[in-house]
Amino acid sequence: MSAPHTDFTLQPDTRGVRHLGFRALGTDCSVKFRLEDDRAALGFAADVLGWMGRFEAKFSRFRPDSVVSRINREAGGDWVPVDEETGHMLQLADDLHQRTHGVMDASMLPLLKVWDWKVVHEQLPAKDEVLAALDLCGWKRVERRPGAVRLPQAGMGLDFGGFGKEYAVDFIGRMAGSAGISDALIDFGRDILALGGNGSHPFWHIGVEDGLHPGSCWGGLAVSGQAVCASGDYNRHFIHDGRRYGHILDPRTGWPVANGTRAVTAIASSCLEAGVFSTAVCVLGPGEGIHLASLSRGVEICVQTDSGVDGTRGFGRFLVKAA
Repeated sequence: MSAPHTDFTLQPDTRGVRHLGFRALGTDCSVKFRLEDDRAALGFAADVLGWMGRFEAKFSRFRPDSVVSRINREAGGDWVPVDEETGHMLQLADDLHQRTHGVMDASMLPLLKVWDWKVVHEQLPAKDEVLAALDLCGWKRVERRPGAVRLPQAGMGLDFGGFGKEYAVDFIGRMAGSAGISDALIDFGRDILALGGNGSHPFWHIGVEDGLHPGSCWGGLAVSGQAVCASGDYNRHFIHDGRRYGHILDPRTGWPVANGTRAVTAIASSCLEAGVFSTAVCVLGPGEGIHLASLSRGVEICVQTDSGVDGTRGFGRFLVKAA
């Protein structure tokens, strides 16, 4: 098993912040943290890379020897034995599916394969192809029992990509706490957990990306002890026959979300919760999405559409001037 590609710059800056950068889970990952002892900092970095390597090897559907790939290969066949950690991930997928009214669905692999980003830029999938893939999806069809899981129909498949990065961010946050680190900023492709402060302030500053002007921010957040996740089609989309198609799929239709939402920023106590709701709001749209998020205590949402910005009442208390 190979470790993630790394960029060690663990010498602290003037604020005492060290930086560990690496590539994992299909994205650029960054862990910034304050820890005075050099040996302890190196030990923490090694522990992070070791855990990330094991996690990706076990749960990535792109790894042919992962447990997820093994489950998918047995679709339509027998029950597949799973260990306690895998059972926890399956239960987590079930919980998220219920909390988001079915928007978060870990059984959408057939649709993800149909909407292969390597080819759909040139030719869209046929409607019949999308419908056939949609018929193979549906979390409620996944059969589970203690210590085993079964996909009852050939062609079904699981993908934990909808919450895997967020789960990993939260886990690294707990690792930081166990290592005696109180100040850390963990960022896996804009799935962020901020702990403590940055050495100059008792918080970390995080930009709010502008979905209408990718690469720029329309504002910033001051957060500590909170997670921030951003979703939208501003970075990953294409135009086909004059119509815009983003990478976030609606599990109810099988097609990319097309409700005018350009960017969603969510704040919550955990990265998992922030990420789930940022994606769910993208799919449901501002009205239904903000209402769903408002039912969860401590979740704040900001939605940017073609026509303006809307969000929950408490989001504004985190806003500061743009960086």
